[in-house]
Amino acid sequence: MKHNDENRDRIQRAAVERFGAQLTVGPGWSGRDELARMMEHRSHRKYSGRAVEPGLLRLLLACAFSAPSKSDLQQADILHVADRVKVKAIADQIPDMPWIAQAPVFLVFLANNRRMRQLFEWRGRPYVNDHLDHFMNSAVDAGLVMMNFIHAAEAVGLGACPISAVRNHPRELSRLLELPEWVFPVAGLCVGYPAEPGRISPRLPLEVTVHVDRYDESGIKDKIDAYDRRRHTLAPYRRQRHADRFENAAFYGWSEDKARQYSVPEREDFGAFIRSRGFSLK
Repeated sequence: MKHNDENRDRIQRAAVERFGAQLTVGPGWSGRDELARMMEHRSHRKYSGRAVEPGLLRLLLACAFSAPSKSDLQQADILHVADRVKVKAIADQIPDMPWIAQAPVFLVFLANNRRMRQLFEWRGRPYVNDHLDHFMNSAVDAGLVMMNFIHAAEAVGLGACPISAVRNHPRELSRLLELPEWVFPVAGLCVGYPAEPGRISPRLPLEVTVHVDRYDESGIKDKIDAYDRRRHTLAPYRRQRHADRFENAAFYGWSEDKARQYSVPEREDFGAFIRSRGFSLK
């Protein structure tokens, strides 16, 4: 009973820190330890020198591929970049993320539409689903596999940090990792034993992101303004993004940061890259 109360308290503390709101935890609800771990999720960018055992890594990979897959098509792969020279080459392309080179394990999660096409080639049948949905299916599969890996890693005391920036230079990465047609990177992942606890990232309130029966934007600006203030209190930004392009803001919150982040083109050639991998996207 005491253990259950501890997990209930963990969930409620994390809910306040994450969403700024209390959540009910029923006395008879099972799985509280797992729910608490999910609510306490943190990204980790600093790692101890402790290596991740190969057997443990293989088990985590198996857990990752236990994720749901659209129609059992299984269109996701994981590429473990074990060669530290290759890890450095990737890190050098993303100089503002030194934790890539420092992480004991670096993985790249891949969307793989190639296997499906091979099945049709081997059976002498035309591939008639060459359109946007199959790009989406493979990308979503890769995202689900990555989240399963993160959840499994946290269960054994590891920390992780997703790296979407591997898509900043997708052609160079594809050459480095020898990715064939119809296979493309979705995200990288740094993995290791955390060197510090990390922190819970405040998220938008559920009143903004959860809808019932219809999409509802009632009071959306006021709710995001309140979120900006709450997040600023908990974790203010250390610097203002693109200071050379914008005047210094008297108050700098999440919404201002994101509006600045996407004020410049980001990965605008990614569609062209995906088409170069063989996808029509029609």
